[in-house]
Amino acid sequence: MINFDEEIKKFHPSLEIEDAEAAIYNQDMKDMVDVMVKMAKDGVFAQEGLPGRRM
Repeated sequence: MINFDEEIKKFHPSLEIEDAEAAIYNQDMKDMVDVMVKMAKDGVFAQEGLPGRRM
């Protein structure tokens, strides 16, 4: 039978996981609100023929 407490004591995360985690958390990720604000500032919604024209 597996002793889970002993197995957890032996666990060490792999370096690849830690490297990936650091790369993910250190990125400046934009969410949809950031994209929409930039589009509004750039005048994308004011261009003719775009769905957001009537905002």
